[in-house]
Amino acid sequence: MPYDYDLFTIGAGSGGTRASRVAAAHGARVAVAEEYRVGGTCVIRGCVPKKLLVYGAHFAEDLRDARHFGWDVPAPCSFSWARLRDNVMREVDRINGAYTQTLRNNGVEIIEQRAVVTGPHTVRLADGTEKTAERILVAVGAHSAIPECEGHEHGITSNEVFHLPELPRRILIAGGGYIANEFAGIFHQFGTHVILANRSQELLRGYDAQIRDRLLQISTMKGIDFRFDAAFRGIDKGADGCLTVHLTGQEPVVVDQVLFATGRRPNVAGLGLESAGVEVDDLGAIKVDAHNASTCPSIYAIGDVTNRVQLTPVAIREGQAFADSVYGGRPTTVDYDCIPSAVFSHPPLAGVGMTEAEAREKLGSVRVYSSDFRPMKNVLAGRNERALYKMVCDGMTDRVVGIHMIGPDAPEILQAAAVAVKAGLTKADFDATVALHPSMAEELVLLR
Repeated sequence: MPYDYDLFTIGAGSGGTRASRVAAAHGARVAVAEEYRVGGTCVIRGCVPKKLLVYGAHFAEDLRDARHFGWDVPAPCSFSWARLRDNVMREVDRINGAYTQTLRNNGVEIIEQRAVVTGPHTVRLADGTEKTAERILVAVGAHSAIPECEGHEHGITSNEVFHLPELPRRILIAGGGYIANEFAGIFHQFGTHVILANRSQELLRGYDAQIRDRLLQISTMKGIDFRFDAAFRGIDKGADGCLTVHLTGQEPVVVDQVLFATGRRPNVAGLGLESAGVEVDDLGAIKVDAHNASTCPSIYAIGDVTNRVQLTPVAIREGQAFADSVYGGRPTTVDYDCIPSAVFSHPPLAGVGMTEAEAREKLGSVRVYSSDFRPMKNVLAGRNERALYKMVCDGMTDRVVGIHMIGPDAPEILQAAAVAVKAGLTKADFDATVALHPSMAEELVLLR
């Protein structure tokens, strides 16, 4: 039976775009359906615009510190949320255009409609058109989870936060993960009073405990209000537009905006996966093997919809591996060991490999080296904020199994350090490397 396409990709986010482009470069006839905008969560309503807001927020402290470095900056400085918001959206538009052009330059047909699976080799578009393909790749990503409480419709998610008409004076952010902590830092620097409510006692599960505690300490000193063991009971909207938030174990809180950052769930609802025998797990994630194949032999899935590691670079690698394996004659799988990650909080934190607790549980014998210091810039600025670097080593072999840090530019420094952890280098290898002075990164080769 002749098919319309060799590959039909549903979803043009980071993973779907990479898979489609590479498959087409290998000679496949490829179409990709995208119901919103090419680029997906990361480019359109996630990592990219958020990081640009992080850059904007950093100026708040930099301008205050400038006097210590000889610059006379008028006080108070004015800030225009609308100008930053619009500039960020213009950059999003530019990247969206670049992604779109890249697909077209590689011969990929872009279909700007929602597509759903109707069988092992068929999809139906929003206009009712049926398309056939030898293989279907599902790369539809995930969506923000919203607590099921009365009045939840009065809150927003990270999708809407980039389009706020004005800055709220008071915002309650629900969640304890990276999205919650990043937006807490952003809004605080812009002058909004921030309350972060988390239903448990733990922030940033999966990161090293000492690094998490340091962020909590610094954020609290800055003025961010944390509420723990505070699950949502409901939200009431008053005639004045203010929101009264009811939390377990807390007095009601009155704010101007509620931002839900309570996790993400795979976008499988209404996708028609059952029509092709594609199985999902208890969280709705598509079950796949090491080669991204689902329980239907002709349907594959990559990225956040598989809920393996919800990170853009991982989705991109999965897309590359799929295309190279199926169309490039180079069977490839993704190695999920030692994936670096970061939280672009204020200050940012980053880590790779095992935390101290994980290493003690898995290895038994562990050596931990650390440096707790005040960055040179903070010293001259009269800022007491301290950085913390940790190196976790196998006590028997001296191999570095984890590096974790919090402080200025931590993600930039960690990326290079992650190469060493992935390569299996030892503490002695770090010690043998001459320090680059004066820098914060030199602490990594001076740890004691």
